[in-house]
Amino acid sequence: MLKDYQTLLSQLEHAFTTQPAFSLQKLWFYVHPTIHTLSLIYHLILELDDTGSSNSLLSEDEGGDDDDDETDEEERARNEALGLGGARLKAVLSEFSSGAGAGDSSSSIYIKGGEVLTIIYDRMQNMAGDPTAHTIYKTLLRAAGKPYVEMLRRWVTTGKLVDPYEELLVKESKFINRGILEDDYTDDYWERRYTLRDGSTSSGSKRHLAGVPPPRSAGGRLPGGACIPPLLEGWKHKILLAGKYLNVIRECGIELGGEGKQKQDDDIFMDEENFYTFLEQAYSYANSTLLNLLLKDQQLIPRLRSLKRYFFLSQASFLTHLLDLSSTELRKASRSASIVKLQSLLDLSLSNDARGEDALFKEDVKVTMADMGLYDFLLKVVNVSGAIDGEDGKTGAGLDDHHQQAGGKKEREKEDANKKAMLAIDALTLDYTVKFPLSLVISRKTILRYQLLFRFLLHLKHVEQSLSTMWIEQTTIPWRKRMSHHPDFEKWRLRVCLLRARMLAFCQQILAFATFEVLEPNWRSLEAKLEKVSTVDQLLRDHVDFLDTCLKECMLTSSKLLKAYSRLIVTCSTFALYTASFTKSANSAINAAEDSGGDTGMTKRWDILGKFETNFNHWFQVHLDCVQFYASSENVSLLPLVVRLNSVKAGFTG
Repeated sequence: MLKDYQTLLSQLEHAFTTQPAFSLQKLWFYVHPTIHTLSLIYHLILELDDTGSSNSLLSEDEGGDDDDDETDEEERARNEALGLGGARLKAVLSEFSSGAGAGDSSSSIYIKGGEVLTIIYDRMQNMAGDPTAHTIYKTLLRAAGKPYVEMLRRWVTTGKLVDPYEELLVKESKFINRGILEDDYTDDYWERRYTLRDGSTSSGSKRHLAGVPPPRSAGGRLPGGACIPPLLEGWKHKILLAGKYLNVIRECGIELGGEGKQKQDDDIFMDEENFYTFLEQAYSYANSTLLNLLLKDQQLIPRLRSLKRYFFLSQASFLTHLLDLSSTELRKASRSASIVKLQSLLDLSLSNDARGEDALFKEDVKVTMADMGLYDFLLKVVNVSGAIDGEDGKTGAGLDDHHQQAGGKKEREKEDANKKAMLAIDALTLDYTVKFPLSLVISRKTILRYQLLFRFLLHLKHVEQSLSTMWIEQTTIPWRKRMSHHPDFEKWRLRVCLLRARMLAFCQQILAFATFEVLEPNWRSLEAKLEKVSTVDQLLRDHVDFLDTCLKECMLTSSKLLKAYSRLIVTCSTFALYTASFTKSANSAINAAEDSGGDTGMTKRWDILGKFETNFNHWFQVHLDCVQFYASSENVSLLPLVVRLNSVKAGFTG
């Protein structure tokens, strides 16, 4: 445009010197359109001017020219080693200075990238009634947007992000790479390696404050590359996901097919329809390619089925076999139990019981020991907000540092004591090994959810097995021998058997509810969704939603339900541990009754049994009340459990 202006001046000068009829009217006629054009460009340049931030950096550069060549060479080498240099160093320094805390700190960031395109586009829209302004700004928008579009095309067609001056709407956290997934696979690689500069996510419009520069003014636009051009606002999530999908495929060492390599020769512009058609095609290709890679090549659905079988006890025979083989080891303290021995017993159980598809992934199942008891861990998680605001409305914000440190020390001592006293059966859990890219779906966070459900079911299964063993013990002579001359002992013996039957019925009803009315229906629903899933992000959300729903419906996300249930199940477990003691006490009563001195220990027997009965009755009623409350208010899925628990209560009334 400036060249055209210079050409016009030369032509006017030539006409002035060679044409006697050239007048001021002709001069004004030829110059008038150009004046308007220059005025439009001038006001645009004023808005794009960023002297405040550039002068300081430029002055630093100019001052550096006076230094000796050796110092400059060392500094350039150091910057190159850090991955910084030249204009890139300026860009990073400007981004870094923006977080210094000043209210107008965003003014220190260059007006660049998406912000430049936004300014031009806004001026074009505001002056749409002026044909000259519309033509000029459209031309500038296309010219300024050409390198931006080229970076976008490379990102959505290859998954490579080439943005040395941080102008694009997508940013990369290079410290999160695939290497960390080999040892500790998390979904940080998926969620945090590539993000939008404005901090928005596909799940909502909330911004992550960390790493997002503040607006240039209250309610104004974001600075630099964080400002997404209005033409791309509705497409930003698809642009991000298209590159992320291809990046994962490229990390797997897979060459992209012909559809992924779009022709780069034809120029396309943001304001043209074919640009959005191109983005849609690139997104569809990347999404379908990664989805096929996960579902078909990586056998995601068979993997999820194996997780369900092992962690949800859908194939319970291997667990029964394992508990039988490792009963001695599991009675030890969690710190004393041998992981190697338990792993060998698990491998033996899986080898004997795994068939067909189950046998494909049995080597990926590992034994491990948890650091905390299941219910302590869950209560700590669901009550994490209680550190500030408790359920009773009290706040802990007013405690001084001494009390906080003392409380923290007591909490750590309590956890250490629990860890020492915890049995191996209470700490036993399974782990599952997966490799990239399946670790994006079966991440550490999802494995933790599977482990919580497994420990919940395992504890129930173990208590049920212990109470069943107690029933076998109570079919022996001390429990069946008639003692008509000792009616108090007969009544005590009947009450022990009745309490054991009530506890066994409770455990069986909880186990049946969790298995057949929570896990199985939700799994069927997940399978139906997986058959129709169309995007990778939807696949990830469906998987996490499935696990969260199972945790909620199994009563593992409510502190009141957890407290009542944990007290109840621990009472049942402790009662089962008294099997040998009850049998020994029954033998003592029989021997004492046959002696002439009579039985003097019935008071103690009734006292021990009374404590178990009182504890079980109290917490059973509390648990039933809590379940009924939540079933009628928050969690309708608990209604079948209400029916089951009421049947247990009615079956033993009187």
